[in-house]
Amino acid sequence: MTDQTLTPTFVHLRVHSEYSVVDGTVRLPDLISRTLEQGQPAVALTDLSNLFGLIKFYNLARRSGIKPIAGCDVWITNEEDRDKPFRSLLLVSSPSGYRLLCELLSRAWLTNTWRAKAEIKRDWLDGAQGLIVLSGARHSDVGQALLAGNNGSAIKLVRMWRKMLPDAYFIELQRTENEADHHYSRLAVDLAGNENIPVVATHPVQFLKQDEFSAHEARVCISEGEILSNPNRPKNFTPDQYLKTTLEMVEAFKDVPSAIHNAVKVAQRCNLSLILGQPQLPDFPTPDGSSINQYLIQLSEAGLVQRMVQCFPGEAEREAKQSQYSDRLALECKTINDMGFAGYFLIVQDFINWGKRHGVPVGPGRGSGAGSLVAFALGITDLDPLRYDLLFERFLNPERVSMPDFDIDFCQDNRERVIEYVKDKYSRQAVSQIATFGTLGAKAVVRDVGRVLDLPYSLCDSLSKLIPHNPADPWSLDRALKDEPAFKARYDQEEEVRALIDLARPLEGLTRNMGMHAGGVLIAPGQLTDFCPLFCQPGQEATAVSQFDKDDVEAAGLVKFDFLGLRNLTILDWAVRYLHQFNPSMVDFDLMSLPLDDPKVYALLCAANTTAVFQLESRGMKELLKKLKPSNFEDVIAVLALFRPGPLESGMVDDFVNRKHGRAEVDYFHPDLESTLKSTYGVIVYQEQVMLISQIIGGYSLGSADLLRRAMGKKKAEEMAEQRGLFEQGAAQKGYDTKLAVKLFDLMEKFAGYGFNKSHSAAYALIAYQTAWFKTYHPAEFLAATLSSDMDDTDKVQIFWRDCQLNQVKVLAPCINASNYRFEPVEDEFSAQGLAIRTIRYGMGAVKGAGQSAIENIVTVRQHGGPFTSLFDFCLRVNRQMVNRRSVEALIRAGAFDIIDDNRAALISSLSTAIDAAEQAERAASQVSLFGDDSTQAHDVVANALSKIEPWGLRVKLAHEKTALGFYFSGHLFDAWQAEVRRVVSRPLSRMEPSRDLQMLAGAIASVRTQMTRRGKMMAVMLDDGTAQVEVALFSEQIEAHSAKLREDQLLVVAGKVVFDEYSGGLRVTAESLYDLSLMRQSKARALSIRLNGDANAQKLHELLTPYRHSNGLMVEVEYETKQTICRLKLGENWRVNVPDELLSSLSDWVSPQSIEVSY
Repeated sequence: MTDQTLTPTFVHLRVHSEYSVVDGTVRLPDLISRTLEQGQPAVALTDLSNLFGLIKFYNLARRSGIKPIAGCDVWITNEEDRDKPFRSLLLVSSPSGYRLLCELLSRAWLTNTWRAKAEIKRDWLDGAQGLIVLSGARHSDVGQALLAGNNGSAIKLVRMWRKMLPDAYFIELQRTENEADHHYSRLAVDLAGNENIPVVATHPVQFLKQDEFSAHEARVCISEGEILSNPNRPKNFTPDQYLKTTLEMVEAFKDVPSAIHNAVKVAQRCNLSLILGQPQLPDFPTPDGSSINQYLIQLSEAGLVQRMVQCFPGEAEREAKQSQYSDRLALECKTINDMGFAGYFLIVQDFINWGKRHGVPVGPGRGSGAGSLVAFALGITDLDPLRYDLLFERFLNPERVSMPDFDIDFCQDNRERVIEYVKDKYSRQAVSQIATFGTLGAKAVVRDVGRVLDLPYSLCDSLSKLIPHNPADPWSLDRALKDEPAFKARYDQEEEVRALIDLARPLEGLTRNMGMHAGGVLIAPGQLTDFCPLFCQPGQEATAVSQFDKDDVEAAGLVKFDFLGLRNLTILDWAVRYLHQFNPSMVDFDLMSLPLDDPKVYALLCAANTTAVFQLESRGMKELLKKLKPSNFEDVIAVLALFRPGPLESGMVDDFVNRKHGRAEVDYFHPDLESTLKSTYGVIVYQEQVMLISQIIGGYSLGSADLLRRAMGKKKAEEMAEQRGLFEQGAAQKGYDTKLAVKLFDLMEKFAGYGFNKSHSAAYALIAYQTAWFKTYHPAEFLAATLSSDMDDTDKVQIFWRDCQLNQVKVLAPCINASNYRFEPVEDEFSAQGLAIRTIRYGMGAVKGAGQSAIENIVTVRQHGGPFTSLFDFCLRVNRQMVNRRSVEALIRAGAFDIIDDNRAALISSLSTAIDAAEQAERAASQVSLFGDDSTQAHDVVANALSKIEPWGLRVKLAHEKTALGFYFSGHLFDAWQAEVRRVVSRPLSRMEPSRDLQMLAGAIASVRTQMTRRGKMMAVMLDDGTAQVEVALFSEQIEAHSAKLREDQLLVVAGKVVFDEYSGGLRVTAESLYDLSLMRQSKARALSIRLNGDANAQKLHELLTPYRHSNGLMVEVEYETKQTICRLKLGENWRVNVPDELLSSLSDWVSPQSIEVSY
């Protein structure tokens, strides 16, 4: 941009966008649009202590013809008072200045934070090249000195700055509505004149338009946890901090025109040209001075030799296959080297193989990378791509140059070890993780704005719940106002709601916080700060992240490597360790050597016994397995590809199943396509099949075929017409019938939208098979590992615990003398016979409220001092600061102390006494050296003296158990009602099936969840009868009519419709009628039967029945028995009674429980 373009105008040099996070509501596209509207040729982005938005800002400005100025509003350390740092504005004037700014911000975040502020020290700026420094106006060190009346200090500071930054330091003037700005400006103009330092006019822009001040204040309050109406909250901003026009700025500084002119001059000096979109790989060290291209070929060829022996143990078969594999390897190596990606492959194989050598489980592959033979040879992937028709061009297409992208799965527990290795190898200055930015979604912004408006929580919560939750297609406030009648009604009818929503709308979608990308790791060629600044959360200085998100770091030239944590690899790792521990003959067991044709594994899959099996766990997937009945590994690959909405809805799945089982004819369209389509019975399932058909019939190269596949996915009419012509022309040239070409192209076009990446499906199918193998042959080891991996999620623990029961794996209760932190297999009668273990001990880490440090201390103490003998012994020996009262109570409720005494009520009641006695014993022990009296009186008193109180009844005991474990372990609450309920509801929840007819179902209420839908309020009630859990949907009328019945741990009997839910893959139940036990008796039972002996008291019976008499109640039948006579009486209609548990309890106490019966 020329100087002439930038003359008589003004340029804003100080703008806080939404990326300042703590303040600022300026959205970058709107900033550029507004700057264009105002005719200003340039604008700066100067967020607080960061460059989060720089790349987006730079691209938007360049595309719009606006000159982007990069800068940052920074904190300057006040060495005399760290709680009152100064401010300054740094602007980039050259590429070296950009690198320096990145370095300064990184240094501030990583080494000099104070109260969550990243501060730059003044001396870091001494001699700074490529930066222009604006003083910081009244918030600067100079400004604070002037306002404090300390002119001498201000002069010293100005001279120091000028000496550090000759020709690059300006005194900044601001004139907002804050009176302090005007007072400061008068003093600063005089100082600048006396010291001959140029002044620059800026305006601290926080929002774009004048009417956005209220929204900005709300955003500040959200960030600071303040209430908007609080008169004592800090008010640091004024209503005029919008993006002012040139005329407004000229008018504000008409007495200092040089300040306006200098703003333009500073803008002219700020020239930053970023080189974007050119990835730069770090150098990979090669031995003997060989080039990386040569080294890639060398390693690949050596790796292929090992893989050929592994894949083809027979020498004859290996020799027959060798040329095919060698040719493919040579072609891939040439393509990789020609595209300049040898370094990328070498870096990836290096850290993957380091992980494998050091015991870090690594996934067999993920995504299209599994299609590369070079990756297979180098150990990056573990699936032979030629055996499964996986295509290299699907991963790296020479006709569409783009950076390769391996997504690597590591065991969650060991992923950080590999990242540490990478940091050590390439230096910590070259490696970081990647930022993510959280935004204010519709639900969150309603809650946050409601809080700053000081509105009741219940109002904000209910309003937020009216907005549908759909992560795949998030709802905005505008959409909710348009399409959610209940939300719109409240907006129209309630003034408070309207005020909340009106204030929330301009804030929706703004950046709210910073996070870290789940798996992305950057490795730079040199220092990361040459490309972008770094950031870290306070207290996490060891975990630096880029200040750019994943798209922007790649634009800046950095290469992202995906280190993803996969829980199932951790499960397999633990399962293998348990296998080695309990099976000495299998110490050399290797997962990768498993044969993929084990009939017992496929029997497990066909039976859909796949809870905890990777990718095959959902109810819908289990239904597909039952229909498809996989019999080979190709079927497992297909199952993972087919279980998606497109194939399920298109009929493709039914076609596949029918062809596999001979109910439909298998058609390969042409003999030349049989090898391509045989594994899927002639159904086009994979993207790779589309590419191979294009190559075989249409004469495409595989690179061109990949472009065709992408074009089909985009469904652009013009592009598809062109490709159709090419396909038909190619087919004709190869001698194929034109009708066949048309038919195949139509089919490919139809299924391209559903086609899945076979490379990804095949790699994940391998993990699915491995987990299924473990469940088949070593279920205890596998399920113990699975339970441990999810023991923080009690819902999942319960699911896996039920699966243990279904697979004849016994789970022993938690026990302070036997359990460790995790679930673990234990020796049992099966292992004594040399069979696979079938017993697991519950991990104490899964007890809610116990805490990991407490459990680890308990285990350590037990290992050193032997089993605990009493509650007092336990309290005396453990570290009571780590194992506090809450932890012990949780363990008692869970049954972990039953080995000491199974009266949990007495244990809880005695806990305070035991803790006090332990403390007393410790004090007594500390006095031994003084008095020589080794008293054990406290131990004698309480060691075996628990409180003498009644044990908890079944319901109380199980309720406490559920509090500690999340579910009923030793029994089930439903057991108390089961005998009676099964007379009405015969089928358990585990055997429920879809039906058009009303069905009766019953269970204890495990949880209740309320949400708003278009039909109004909906409640999801989770029923549990000990065999399964089922969610039942209730709507407004039912909720209002039966609210007293809808509480956790209450019995609920439901008459409802049961249908298959294709969306969730499970069953959906909609209630028609609801009954509690009393209502069930009233509507379904025949009579209340009471057996009395000869001493029965008729007056007592009268007293007990009278409170429950009801005209719609049950008939009462009395069986009166003496030694001589048995008499059955039916009381009159006016003695009908309701039959709640209270009546049955009173009658049972009077006669006996066996003498009372509800007859059906």
